Amino acid sequence: MKVAVDISLYPLDADFIPPIKDVIDRLNTHEDLEVWTNAMSTQVIGDFDTVMDALKAEIGTTFDQIPKGVFVMKMFNHPGQH
Repeated sequence: MKVAVDISLYPLDADFIPPIKDVIDRLNTHEDLEVWTNAMSTQVIGDFDTVMDALKAEIGTTFDQIPKGVFVMKMFNHPGQH
């Protein structure tokens, strides 16, 4: 099943841009995913298991790297189908 996840990171730190850029850069290394970034959030599109595995890895890495942060996500199944 294909899914789309809309994800935003809110680092609870004055220097918030580097962690956001880092997680986006790491998501873009996953060749099986489609990653779209805009000013408000990042959309990650792909097979459910592939997306979830990537998010698990990258969210875990981010939480290991920053003292405090919040991820907000929305998930949509079967994107592009009506």
